[in-house]
Amino acid sequence: MKSKKYRFLTVQVLWISFTAFVTAQIPSNVYQFEEKSEVGKLIHEIKIDEDYFVHSVYKKSPAEFIKTVGGFYTLSNNVLKVDLEFNSDYKKDGTKSLNIPYRMKDGQLILDKDEPMHFKSVGTEPQDLDGKWLFSGRVTDKGEERRDTSRPRKTMKFLLNGHFQWIAYNTESLDFMGTGGGTFEANDGKYTENIAYFSKDNSRVGASLSFNYDIKGTDWHHSGKSSKGAPLNEIWTKREYK
Repeated sequence: MKSKKYRFLTVQVLWISFTAFVTAQIPSNVYQFEEKSEVGKLIHEIKIDEDYFVHSVYKKSPAEFIKTVGGFYTLSNNVLKVDLEFNSDYKKDGTKSLNIPYRMKDGQLILDKDEPMHFKSVGTEPQDLDGKWLFSGRVTDKGEERRDTSRPRKTMKFLLNGHFQWIAYNTESLDFMGTGGGTFEANDGKYTENIAYFSKDNSRVGASLSFNYDIKGTDWHHSGKSSKGAPLNEIWTKREYK
């Protein structure tokens, strides 16, 4: 009787372990991997939260943006499945989705491609403004000018654990208009971006830009001066849907 009981408990433990393995989640965070390539050292950066995935690649020296892809994802049998909303190389490769085997080990996110890519966590603590935000309007002398965030043409900011990225794209055509990213700090109404890559102008890398911010409901009011020095007063709305 005891042997049957022990066998039953063993099967239960094995089943629980197997289920945990199959349904292993990827902790929301920012992860980086350094690749040595023929063109120099490439920085691969992944931002991933509970439902969205972005993978960007850039060089630090000399500064150069390489590529970015992103979209909503699901996990199944240790495969990361991403339905892309944007792909900066779409006109070259036509890729609309990704299926990437993955595993977590000692806090690292490992993507099992031809050569396994070991991503280390580089995110800091959560901050004000963490989340996905869609550009939704401006404040002018005449008041607020709103934009429909449900239309295909979008500009999104993804802020997570001290890292930020903005992306301009079209969800229907997968057209890519531009991106930029790096690290940020948000505290007591002051928001500072430190640019690590910028697709339209590599010379902007290394710059720090400071702004004011104010959260009003699901809106982020973002004011100050743009990277070109022009005044801005933007409204970004928290993204709560696909």
